[in-house]
Amino acid sequence: MTIVAQNRKAFHDYAIDETLEAGIVLTGTEVKSLRDGKANLMDSYVLIKGSEALLLNCHISPYSHGNIMNHDPIRTRKLLLHKKEIARLQGKILQKGYSLIPLKIYFKGSHAKVEVGLARGKKQYEKRDTIKKKEADREIQRAMRNRNK
Repeated sequence: MTIVAQNRKAFHDYAIDETLEAGIVLTGTEVKSLRDGKANLMDSYVLIKGSEALLLNCHISPYSHGNIMNHDPIRTRKLLLHKKEIARLQGKILQKGYSLIPLKIYFKGSHAKVEVGLARGKKQYEKRDTIKKKEADREIQRAMRNRNK
């Protein structure tokens, strides 16, 4: 599994309750650009419209060796999910404060996949608490390393 792009800010801004793997419908030049690692998931989100899941605002740079038929960098892309999964996610999104956020794009074999997270927005004090907890864990690890020397 080779990771192409990650949305690191999502883990800071949201509490991820559940993750889900989805396929993504791409054109040929998009796949080549992804293999070069030229994708950005910042400010992207997943929208469920009818019985389809759509990935919006995901920026995949145009392929450098493409011709005039190159793709639009921020076009809407369809995600491949089962209808039952889409219906279940749509029910959870209707709850207050939940949204679908793409966490990473990666290749599994020869297929491009998107990891989608069911996320709940964090409050400012929750963000500060997680930062404090990470710093405390780092201090503990540093002290354990120095003790073992």
